[in-house]
Amino acid sequence: MNSGSNAPLDGAVVAVAGAAGPAGRATLLRLAEAGATVVASDADPERLAEAVDAARYAHGGATVTGDTVDLLDLDAAREWADKTEKEFGRIDGLVHLVGGWRGSPSFAETKLADWTLLEKLLIRTVQHTSLAFHDGLLRSDRGRFLLISAAGASNPTAGNAAYAASKAAAEAWTLALADAFRKAGGDDGPKAAAAILVVKALVHDAMRAERPNAKFAGFTDVTELAEAIAGVWDRPAREANGQRLWLTPKP
Repeated sequence: MNSGSNAPLDGAVVAVAGAAGPAGRATLLRLAEAGATVVASDADPERLAEAVDAARYAHGGATVTGDTVDLLDLDAAREWADKTEKEFGRIDGLVHLVGGWRGSPSFAETKLADWTLLEKLLIRTVQHTSLAFHDGLLRSDRGRFLLISAAGASNPTAGNAAYAASKAAAEAWTLALADAFRKAGGDDGPKAAAAILVVKALVHDAMRAERPNAKFAGFTDVTELAEAIAGVWDRPAREANGQRLWLTPKP
């Protein structure tokens, strides 16, 4: 199933979940630039269409498609994975960008309704995409599952209990997927890899325009994140699998 190219992403088929936001847009652009066929999904069809069109326009001839998928529905996630592999003949990656944030002034003021929401956005969607794409990624010779996480998962603050706990759970789930890939590879080592890219927070041009005097210290620009995402395919699966790849200083 090798494309015959030496470029790690040339001819690859990569799905991007949560593709309509600034990080998703940057990722679609970078993957398309690298020669990948990009299959984007989001719950917002209008913003998704704009993101897909922008990537197609920036890289004429690139194959970038969009599907509105409810990733809170496991069957819908599996249908998306099956449709992607059937249409393009392979699936070489799933980039998980579904996000969300809720916080509180103090630990005692934490609202458990925030946990209810974040558990769905930050954990349930990871569970569903990983289960849906697991088999297809194993069939690839360069399968990658990438989770974007936050430094707060390993260094939570009092007001971010629900968010940090959700991110930590998503990381643990992804590391379990990495162990599954390791075991499937046997003595030869894993063919597929599950890795975590860790940021403090993300920043993009619109945020800078809104707050021109802000420093955004330690933040990762969405274009830098997209570059790091593409770079994971440069690493052998054995080196990438089960790794936390820090894009911000460790706390």
